[in-house]
Amino acid sequence: MSAGTRRVYAGRVVTLDVEVVSLPDGEEVELEIVRHPGGAAVVALDAEGRVCLLRHYRHAAGGWLWELPAGKLDGGEAPLLTARRELAEEAGVSAGLWTGLGTVISSPGVFTEIVHLYLARGLSPAVAAPEPGELFEVTWTPLGDACRRALEGDITDSKTVIGLLRAEYRLRVLQD
Repeated sequence: MSAGTRRVYAGRVVTLDVEVVSLPDGEEVELEIVRHPGGAAVVALDAEGRVCLLRHYRHAAGGWLWELPAGKLDGGEAPLLTARRELAEEAGVSAGLWTGLGTVISSPGVFTEIVHLYLARGLSPAVAAPEPGELFEVTWTPLGDACRRALEGDITDSKTVIGLLRAEYRLRVLQD
């Protein structure tokens, strides 16, 4: 922490700091910054063109959400390792072919979290092992249907919407 930073909270996943920051225009402001280690999310596409979606209970969001398999980077692990681990733990599959789909910054005005997105293909069974405290159902949905649901607002989780649309673009336009 710099001299202009005051730690307000340190938890299991996030910390909250108040920082005195000089903006590019020279103005000095005090900002609240939630630090998060970042994460990875996976658009897992099976041989039938279906993607794995989790119907995940999220208390902070007020209930059930549709999400991609995803999780936080543990102990500084590489994003691809996180993606592989989370895909096995949550979807019960592993993948032979991985393609990066870029990153997403969840809420840049407050959070430092960066989520790394991946397209996973060449799926095979793996041992599912959800973490304690996670409550979700695994479903497999045609990619086109999932993208339509994202565009219509049925799927609202930002990493999931962006991951689905980037995967569909990559497969359709880039013929990858």
